[in-house]
Amino acid sequence: MSFITTIILLYDCSAIHPSCLIVKFADDTAVVGRIANNDESDYRQEVEHLEGWCRQNNLCINVKKTKEMIVDFRRGRHLPSPLYIGGTAVEVVSSFRYLGVHISDDLTWSKNTSCLIRKAHQRLYFLRRLRRAGLGSSVLTSFYRCVVESVLSSCIIVWHGSCSAAEKKALQRVVKAAQRTVGRSLPTTTDIYTSRCRKRASCIMKDPTHTAHELFVPLPSGRRLRSIKSRTTRLRNSFFPGSYCIGLN
Repeated sequence: MSFITTIILLYDCSAIHPSCLIVKFADDTAVVGRIANNDESDYRQEVEHLEGWCRQNNLCINVKKTKEMIVDFRRGRHLPSPLYIGGTAVEVVSSFRYLGVHISDDLTWSKNTSCLIRKAHQRLYFLRRLRRAGLGSSVLTSFYRCVVESVLSSCIIVWHGSCSAAEKKALQRVVKAAQRTVGRSLPTTTDIYTSRCRKRASCIMKDPTHTAHELFVPLPSGRRLRSIKSRTTRLRNSFFPGSYCIGLN
């Protein structure tokens, strides 16, 4: 009930500029702004608008927990002027954790995968303790899927496709270590990624109100989906190529 109430209260908290986007999930709110021609006015006005909305609704922004991350791949990159909220400058960071996923300003997933691997290794210790206690393979498998695999597959559709080969091997080493402990084969992270992409694609295709529904267009044969046209190879490792392999009934 509290979650539904939060959604209702945040309904009128929306962006006022088309170049900005406000991402909301309960009390975790992020302002995303696209800056063109070094014009930051829309982005800064958007932050001021959000700050004013919070004051009107008797909410207080914790500036110490608020972070700003700048994604800029230009050669002549320069740091913009500090962003102030309530007279306090917002800290600029190279990465931050949003909804359990570590996002970096270079748009790589090295920090995210390293954190997931470290957390999974810590939980493998408990899996070994259970094996020493004499638990069966089926119980160990259930424990692995609930405690370890749930960590490795957290938001896997978002980041796995863009991971490097070395990062995927590091993830698979965790799975192999669990296999030796459990005593049976376990699905790889790539298999989990592929199956979840296909499942998510099926849901999008069945939902005409989804924003990505128009991207899944069947070919005339009706057996495969039409690939997205792009001049670059940036979509090669994204969610869509992994989901286009889905079979159409």
